[in-house]
Amino acid sequence: MSKYDYDLITIGAGSGGVRASRLAGKYGAKVAVIEESRYGGTCVMRGCVPKKLLVMGSHFAQHFEDAVGFGWSVQGAAHDWGAMIAAKDKELERLEGIYRRMLRDVGATLMDGRGKLTDAHTVEVNGKAITADKILVAVGGWPAIPDFPGKEHVISSNEALDLPKRPQRIVIVGGGYIAVEFAGIFNALGSEVDLIIRSGHLLRGFDQDVRATLAEELEKTGIKIHRDCLIRSIEKTAAGYSVMFDLGEEIIADCVMYATGRMPNTSGIGLPEAGVKLNKKGAVQVDEWNRSSVESIFAVGDVTDRINLTPVAINEGRMFAETFFNKNPMALDYTNIASAVFSQPPVAAVGLTEAEARTSHKVRLFISRFRPMKHTLSGRDERTMMKLVVDKATDRVLGCHMVGEDAPEIIQGLAVALKCGATKAQFDSTVGIHPTAAEEFVTMRDPVPEKDPAAAEQ
Repeated sequence: MSKYDYDLITIGAGSGGVRASRLAGKYGAKVAVIEESRYGGTCVMRGCVPKKLLVMGSHFAQHFEDAVGFGWSVQGAAHDWGAMIAAKDKELERLEGIYRRMLRDVGATLMDGRGKLTDAHTVEVNGKAITADKILVAVGGWPAIPDFPGKEHVISSNEALDLPKRPQRIVIVGGGYIAVEFAGIFNALGSEVDLIIRSGHLLRGFDQDVRATLAEELEKTGIKIHRDCLIRSIEKTAAGYSVMFDLGEEIIADCVMYATGRMPNTSGIGLPEAGVKLNKKGAVQVDEWNRSSVESIFAVGDVTDRINLTPVAINEGRMFAETFFNKNPMALDYTNIASAVFSQPPVAAVGLTEAEARTSHKVRLFISRFRPMKHTLSGRDERTMMKLVVDKATDRVLGCHMVGEDAPEIIQGLAVALKCGATKAQFDSTVGIHPTAAEEFVTMRDPVPEKDPAAAEQ
């Protein structure tokens, strides 16, 4: 008989925690899951899912405009923000019910409340101490908003998903994927959008051609990008919120949203007190097996601040369960993990950027820019950009990058090719599907002329 109440206590019922708990329960472990908010975590309740639903909803504005070029007469179309939010909320309720049911089906004990570690094997929840052989920390991340005068007037992406009405003018601070995605949502639905970035480019970490292309396309849609800017203060006035920049410029807006990054959600849950080492950002430091500095405490997902993507958290949860509850040791390979940004137009990439590749390879670059077939009739001024980064010595494709409609769907397939070590010659020998945008990835024959590597700066 075990000396502990459970084989596994999972703190956090997000993507990683649920996957780990479900599999551990399936493999016979006695599992308890603690969640202080909603089952499904950031992705399902405050991130990927509701945001993608809003992105889809906002796309109809362009669809109606584009339809005219194909002979359709669209009159009287109007958007009801409240109806969309209500439909989104109904779907989230359905999904949360499914997550709870999946955990109950494997015999997991569900505990609603805040879990706090008191030692290497004990968690306190709702004033009760429970013990386990292993503890998994899967509490994710939380929006980080810097301190400045007027901070109390801003919202994060969490609140943006639940606004009772759409703001006529919104200021969005940040140049990452959350910022550009919400900029696209509000802009498409008719809001005037000012995007404030402290550097000269959007999407740090993506390929420079991707960053430049997306910025150009966003500005075509009417989004105003304010580069190299910092907000000095925000004040509430009779006209709305007065946003003052460091150089003296002022904008009046109905809403100010900060999307300046996320931090591991580790504060106040007893990790340092239990001996768990955190890095400077507050992330749990783990080894390849997701084990922390304490033998019995593990962590997966955004709380470790490795690659903060939902599918990564899910796979880390799976690896943990397989390793420790199914006698099947598995460690996640973090190379060539594809990612997408559901901006308008969307971005997707897998593998190395040009700048990353140039640090250790001599490269050939293949770039295609074209007007999508759809817009030859719609008249929309939008262009697609595709890019391949190829190792000159081995012909291996090191990176695939795209800005344009269906980019995430297309790059997902190319991610398989990169995992298999595909070469440019194999891309070239693949017969494309015509007429599609995707075929361009297998028909780019002429490399771009050599250029100064410094031009490929991040």
